[in-house]
Amino acid sequence: MRHGSIPGASGRVRPLTLLGDPVLHTACEEVTDFGPGLARLVEDMFATMYAAQGVGLAANQIGVGKRVFVYDCPDDDDVRHLGHVINARLVEADGETVRGPEGCLSLPGLEAGTPRFDHAVVEGVDVRGEPVRVHGTGWFARCLQHECDHLEGSVYTDRVTGWRRRRVLRAAARASWNTV
Repeated sequence: MRHGSIPGASGRVRPLTLLGDPVLHTACEEVTDFGPGLARLVEDMFATMYAAQGVGLAANQIGVGKRVFVYDCPDDDDVRHLGHVINARLVEADGETVRGPEGCLSLPGLEAGTPRFDHAVVEGVDVRGEPVRVHGTGWFARCLQHECDHLEGSVYTDRVTGWRRRRVLRAAARASWNTV
């Protein structure tokens, strides 16, 4: 991605991986090749995220088991956060635990009240291998935690319990039958 370019403008929209696909439940591998293929992946991820009207997207959500995610997400003060993280690791998640509505591009149209911390810090590198540290609060902290969960092979429904979990999994099962 060139400095100053619009993320995803030259990207290709890829099909989304849906709940039930094993790639969503497998921890992603570290990125070791920082060549043009990685820059193309990030561009495609932005294009796909925007086409699906999301605020974040992990590589395994388009079937690529690599530790990469992109985001374009506001925080609770409506400040826009835009970027990507390669080999991302959630290094801090603290503060108040807030249960709020959470959805996922891999479970289109569904959401459930999911507990998340209201502060998060992610570390990793950019497409050039330069270190990045991303701080998030509120809604953006939720996004960072959600995308890091994807990289570990987890989806938000794994954090939901009781009737909320049963409700969203039943709805996901109905949705998958409707697409067959």
